[in-house]
Amino acid sequence: MTTKLNKDILPDAYNEFLSDVASAVQQHRVQAIQSVQTISNQLYWSIGELIIKKQLEFGWGKSVILLLSRDLPQLIGEGVSWSPRNLQFMKQLVAEYSNVNQLGSHLENANVKQVASHLENTNVKPPVSHLDYAKKLVLTTPWYHNILILQKVKDPKARIFYLEQTIKNRYSRAVLLHQIKANAYEYYISKPSQHNFAKALPEHFQEQARESIKSVYSLDFLDINKPVTEKALESTMVENVKRLMLELGYGFCFIGNQYRLSLGEKDYYIDLLFYHRILKCLVAVELKVVEFEPEFVGKLDFYLQLMDEQLKQFDDKPSIGILLVPDKNHLEVEYTLRNANKPIGVAEYILSKELPKELIGKLPTVEEFQSVLITATKSKNKS
Repeated sequence: MTTKLNKDILPDAYNEFLSDVASAVQQHRVQAIQSVQTISNQLYWSIGELIIKKQLEFGWGKSVILLLSRDLPQLIGEGVSWSPRNLQFMKQLVAEYSNVNQLGSHLENANVKQVASHLENTNVKPPVSHLDYAKKLVLTTPWYHNILILQKVKDPKARIFYLEQTIKNRYSRAVLLHQIKANAYEYYISKPSQHNFAKALPEHFQEQARESIKSVYSLDFLDINKPVTEKALESTMVENVKRLMLELGYGFCFIGNQYRLSLGEKDYYIDLLFYHRILKCLVAVELKVVEFEPEFVGKLDFYLQLMDEQLKQFDDKPSIGILLVPDKNHLEVEYTLRNANKPIGVAEYILSKELPKELIGKLPTVEEFQSVLITATKSKNKS
């Protein structure tokens, strides 16, 4: 049956209204899932605390976990995995994150506000100490994500980092594992992100923008193990755009590649164009296959000016540019960004963390690789 709209109900207004209602329902569903998840994790944390307390109080060994695994299902029924392994994880979770001395040096610098907006709908009280903050992260993170971090990450500071990133970017378990294998934490602490957001963005928008730009992007999922041109790199990214957006972070929506901008009689093309739903702004990504050059920033700055004038909607925030390069001199980047008027972040990318065994010794050296890239770029510019 087809229902016609009354003449006093405008189609555009109704469609917007319908979208608002659907968004409210979806948000409620997400909050409901998060609430159940947090309550379940609170239970697991409490059980872990009880196990530790009773083992200390009575001198019980590991056998108590085996007994608990056997007797709990008979007493309260199935529904939760009461396996010895899962109970051991409950105990380990509390033991590992209760060591405030180990976590303190990282949490002194942890910006709780950056994660707070992602946790505001949970049932956990606001954190008042390092332990409270770590516990809040654990309770808000999916259970099997917690287990993965415990198994794969041994550095307490790195664990906090991956918990924060999981919550902010809503990582699936597969994406979280990819980030761990790509050494995301090591790159985070060794190569701080470089941008001019403090100068080019309103103060209230700077923190959000900083948290959305990484210092290094792992593009090893592109499966590129040989020198490529910028066009080939871009093409491969577009083919893998879903995985690319997961690597960029939560909130990126793909608009297109080689997106055309015009000024007078001349056309310009943005390599990759996104819209960020959280930041409420356009994001231009420019790709380079040679190390950073200052003129790259000038070109991207020019594109951002055109985007703000031609594409930006009245309620959008200022457009942001991300320049991806295989290598950069941090001092050179810092000096170059001082003169850029638009918000730009310069980040490195890695195509492959390690070579397959069958390729070892068969690929060119770093020097040969750079020579090929430079030659390819010059040929492209001439054409």
